[in-house]
Amino acid sequence: MTTPLLRLNHPPELYYLIEHQVWARLDPDGATATVGITELGIALSGEIYMCRPKRVGTELAQGSTVAVVELSKSIVAVKTAVAGTVVEVNARLEERPRLVDKDPYGAGWIARLRLADFAADLPQLVHGDAVPAAMAGHARESGVELAPPATP
Repeated sequence: MTTPLLRLNHPPELYYLIEHQVWARLDPDGATATVGITELGIALSGEIYMCRPKRVGTELAQGSTVAVVELSKSIVAVKTAVAGTVVEVNARLEERPRLVDKDPYGAGWIARLRLADFAADLPQLVHGDAVPAAMAGHARESGVELAPPATP
């Protein structure tokens, strides 16, 4: 019996903290970043029924809890890929928490942070061409296989 391959999207322009399956997108101003959960993280965890981000003004270290999500059978802490201060939370998640698992890289973002020291965060992050192999490795460690990325 073969295990089905998961075909997931991991945009190469994002920065990923692989061990926690979270991402950061640098905002155009270069001083803030938007953060969220990866498709692989959602595939491994399940549907999200509640998402409670930290409050605006909360200072976070890289890898610390930026939100708590409720899944069908557990409550899980979502980590942040970058250090910073919460300057905005996705208010839509209060009424529509499923946006996190339906559109994790778009409308399902969790928070926006004013970056503390992005250069210090970089060594722990995966970006660009290294993303597919890193995600595939994490998936294998978790007992699933990812389909190769689609070729354009």
